Amino acid sequence: MKNPVTDQDKALRQHLLDLLAGGHAHAKFEDVIKDFPEKLRGAKPANFPHSPWMLLEHLRIAQWDILEFSRNSKHVSPDWPGGYWPKAEAPPNDDAWDQSVKSVHADFKAVRDLVSNPKTDLFARIPWGDGQTILREALLVADHNAYHLGQLVDIRRLLGAWKG
Repeated sequence: MKNPVTDQDKALRQHLLDLLAGGHAHAKFEDVIKDFPEKLRGAKPANFPHSPWMLLEHLRIAQWDILEFSRNSKHVSPDWPGGYWPKAEAPPNDDAWDQSVKSVHADFKAVRDLVSNPKTDLFARIPWGDGQTILREALLVADHNAYHLGQLVDIRRLLGAWKG
């Protein structure tokens, strides 16, 4: 799966890494999650379908699933849609919130490592998929994360906990 490293290849990888990192047109995960008030982590604003905990866990589960699909032929995705959402609106404890945040960071780093590795052919079809490529999966992570980070910003605004 060796891919010749060209200037265009390096540029594409850098564009993907920049998109994944956020901070241009999208909020960064670190900024959205930083200092999230403990008392609001399970709060559900009026007429909003999710709590911050539900969105954080959904983001974690979906990102993990995309990563594992991309690198593990034996990976089995959760059932859709129930397996991608937590059952509870609030984290069971502060450790659960912190662990979820750490998992998002770890899997996000693994996605970036996969994209930045010049041996990763971004355009090759993933053999166990049905047409997906690492490029497509990286774009999917960036898109999905940006969407739900935007929802987390909205929740923080609705709950009066966003200063940005």
